[in-house]
Amino acid sequence: MKIDPALLEFAKNMRHTATDAENLMWQILRAKRFMNLKFHRQHVIKLYIVDFYCHEIGLVIELDGSQHGMEDAVEYDAERTKFLEALGLTVVRYWNHDVLSRKDVVLEDLWMKCSELKNTSP
Repeated sequence: MKIDPALLEFAKNMRHTATDAENLMWQILRAKRFMNLKFHRQHVIKLYIVDFYCHEIGLVIELDGSQHGMEDAVEYDAERTKFLEALGLTVVRYWNHDVLSRKDVVLEDLWMKCSELKNTSP
């Protein structure tokens, strides 16, 4: 399936308008700084743009702001997660607030998830 060029352009633009939480997470993940894993940001996967993606272990990281607590957003996120998981990917979600104020807790959880996935990857 060919990726929509407009979606690729939108993803590129999103890299320049990242939230504070996304910028902080990118500083941690970029250049194989986290567990020597290569992450991409604002990465297109079929119909969706995900915040961070690691192909090696099939991990999608989504950072959510308060708008993701709204009922329609919760449904959309659940649908999206189901779609990505059907592709064999693992999706983890963290609140922007937690990334900014409880970074150590978020990173510990992410470390455990990545370790688990590294051990089950072929």
